[in-house]
Amino acid sequence: MNWHEMQVDGVLAALQSNASVGLSADEAARRLAQYGQNELKERGARPPWRILLEQFAATMVIILIGAALLSALLGEYKDAIAIGAIVVLFAALGFVQEYRAEQAMAALRRLAAPRVRLLRDGQIQEMPARELVPGDILFLEAGNLVPADIRILECHNLRIQEAALTGESEAIEKAAEPLAGADLPLGDRRNMAFAGTLVVYGRGKGVVVSTGMRTELGKIADLLQEVGGEQTPLQKRLDRLGKSLALVGATVAGLIFLLGWLRGDDLRHMLLTSVSVAVAIIPEGLPAVVTITLALGAQRMLRRRALIRKLPAVETLGSVTVICSDKTGTLTENRMTVTILDVAGQQINLRESMINRMPALEAGEVQPALPSTTSPSVGLLLTGMVLCNDAELKPSAREGRFETFGDPTEGALLVAAAQMGLRREQLTPILPRLAEIPFDSERKRMTTIHAANGNLSQFPHALARIYSPDWRIMAFTKGAVDGLLDISDRVWVDERPEPISANWLERIRAANDRLAQQGMRILGLAIRPFPQMPQERSAAAIERDLIFVGLIGMIDPPRPEVREAVTTARNAGVRPVMITGDHPLTAFQIASELGIVASGGDQTHVLTGQELASLSDGDLAQQVERVAVFARVSPEHKLRIINALQQRGHIVAMTGDGVNDAPALRRADIGVAMGITGADVAKEAADMVLQDDNFATIVSAIEEGRTIFDNLRKFIKYSLAGNIGKVSVMLLAPFLGKPLPLLPLQLLWLNLLTDGLLGLGLGLEPPEKDVMQRPPVSPRQGIFSRALSFHVIWVGMLIGVLALGVGYLYWRANPEGVWQTMVFSTLAFSQLAQALASRSGRDSLLRIGITSNLPGMILAGSVFLLQVAVIYLPFLQTFFKTKALSLPDLALSLALGALVFVAIELEKWWLRRQSAALRV
Repeated sequence: MNWHEMQVDGVLAALQSNASVGLSADEAARRLAQYGQNELKERGARPPWRILLEQFAATMVIILIGAALLSALLGEYKDAIAIGAIVVLFAALGFVQEYRAEQAMAALRRLAAPRVRLLRDGQIQEMPARELVPGDILFLEAGNLVPADIRILECHNLRIQEAALTGESEAIEKAAEPLAGADLPLGDRRNMAFAGTLVVYGRGKGVVVSTGMRTELGKIADLLQEVGGEQTPLQKRLDRLGKSLALVGATVAGLIFLLGWLRGDDLRHMLLTSVSVAVAIIPEGLPAVVTITLALGAQRMLRRRALIRKLPAVETLGSVTVICSDKTGTLTENRMTVTILDVAGQQINLRESMINRMPALEAGEVQPALPSTTSPSVGLLLTGMVLCNDAELKPSAREGRFETFGDPTEGALLVAAAQMGLRREQLTPILPRLAEIPFDSERKRMTTIHAANGNLSQFPHALARIYSPDWRIMAFTKGAVDGLLDISDRVWVDERPEPISANWLERIRAANDRLAQQGMRILGLAIRPFPQMPQERSAAAIERDLIFVGLIGMIDPPRPEVREAVTTARNAGVRPVMITGDHPLTAFQIASELGIVASGGDQTHVLTGQELASLSDGDLAQQVERVAVFARVSPEHKLRIINALQQRGHIVAMTGDGVNDAPALRRADIGVAMGITGADVAKEAADMVLQDDNFATIVSAIEEGRTIFDNLRKFIKYSLAGNIGKVSVMLLAPFLGKPLPLLPLQLLWLNLLTDGLLGLGLGLEPPEKDVMQRPPVSPRQGIFSRALSFHVIWVGMLIGVLALGVGYLYWRANPEGVWQTMVFSTLAFSQLAQALASRSGRDSLLRIGITSNLPGMILAGSVFLLQVAVIYLPFLQTFFKTKALSLPDLALSLALGALVFVAIELEKWWLRRQSAALRV
């Protein structure tokens, strides 16, 4: 039912309620049984057991578990334990990270107001908000969190902050009159108060029309539960890779088993060898390396004040092509700020000097006094901003800061005046308030009346120059500019009033229009001096023959760091899009200032929620590529926008802080919530929470994600090439008439040593220099490219040929000698050299610097020492069936490994040369 379109009497009749009496206790009890308690259904958090089980869902992990079980059944418990250790490590790391993040998320129920004042059986009562039912008559006053959806019956200067629900930063003035338009956006339904919003000023009385999950907030909660999670690009890529490797492994294992059977080898031994080869093809270290790399990336981001709730979200950011950002509190500061003071003959831009704004102000920014250079007109305007004001600026609990209390707009006026050097404490003794005429929606202004008690020496310098002894009483009026001009007959110019001529009216209205075109909210201020306190203090008597003083331009300003972040994102091929419930003009102005509207580009269009609702999904998908700003949108619209972008092949990040953002945060490929200003439900729905609400952190996260993808790709390229080398040795040896050159445990050792430790070292590589100067990784692009596949094959074959060749020569010389240990060590040292050369896909090791990844180099040194220990320590020789190598044999093995390093460095040199030739 469209409650906002109905007359008050019609609403009460439909709800069978009475505005003077309310519901009876019996009727309220009956309705409570019918509608249920006024609570939101909380989406259950994932239990620990489910988080743990999800760690074992990857294809490669399942294969490893199967291999471990088969090894145990064949009695090879050491192999089973080695494989199982990797799986357990992977699961433990993933579980700890995700469980901690899950525990950090707040419950949805925190949005509910604890107790309310309402009318029951003709008596005002206080009771828990959960007991509200449709038809209850409710009282609202400043500071209340609205507990249900309410139709306003009557109100007095009632203003409600709805940013968490609609995205609009400015408090909305409420009224009781019906409104036309069934599809009116929530932000324009001024006779409604919605659950989860905040009363910031005035008082009102209303009737509850919806409770619990039937409220607009409840509908969002329903949307949130309907939106399912999608696999991340990384998960999809690794799953495809795992299935491909599983097929290859099964084929090769079957081929080796067939060859052994044809040769008459022991079938049990061949089955075990076949399983070992299959496991050798799979990079066992990949799940652990991926998890550790993502976890370390998450920890680095946490130090940057970004909490990662799900590990794959770190890498997903590297594939992001579009950032859909809410305006209020994300791109802007979610605090109205005075930026322009416009008086006759002078305009002052305050934005550059106002760094820390409402609701908190640093003590060092409060000037001790109004500077002597301040013009009288500006001084008079600032005085009116302070005195014609019901907000308060007080020291906060945090030492050295001030906070505002009351209406955010009036708070912004106090902050601006304090930064200019004028505070209420300076003015109250000399200009105490005697009376006031409150603001109302019909007049759109308020007036305060003050006695001029001070002498000339007590006035601030700028006011002393214009103070007249005849001014025993001063009235200050602020409000809508057009209305003030209608009741003003003079304008204040420098140190005196002048008649307000047609030229002055044109100049003031032109200034007002210019500020409005910049998306600002504009207030005007006027004064009227009296020789004595007037007998009649009505609005009609006081608010006439005013002296117009000036204009005050306010806006919810952009965060200072966002423009640079937007530029960086664009350079990285990531397109920012603003999605807001705010006015199109304001949204477009902010977007233009931040660079979201691409000058000279295609993304310059603004689409409103009403226009979007008229488009089919197909039409929206066509238009979405050229829209830079979506304004006046609802939560359902946001989901359609996300879906349209995803249908166009985009990886979408959604940033937001309001309740209205939660469904889109869940649907997006990566949801990013604000940790300070963010609603609890938004944080719970997000993949990542910015603990400092800094938009620029998202760009840092994108860099981190790209670096992680680069490093994982380096590892996979390195690991698969090494595995091809090992498999080629095992596969080709029988054709040379040799026994199998590697034992199953030796294969597992090589995989653990090289894939595990060396792979982890590659996962710790710092960003490549061009990581934020190239387009995002295509979501359709797999782990492999044609060039990568070619590299994997030739490097793998080189490693295999070198190891098999040296083994063959030593075997021919002495079948009972060290030939197996030579194969074993040559493979280990070749992969060690390969890892060093694989640290960068383009630059040489000398260019990137040996110490640029110190942990990786320490791991490489550890691998060398461990392999040497396996060769020379007696108890390890027994365990791994190795023999001690002579120094010449060891040197030869190391030299063969060095050949792999040189070959890869030559390939990179050739690629750099080809790239330079193309640029020429």
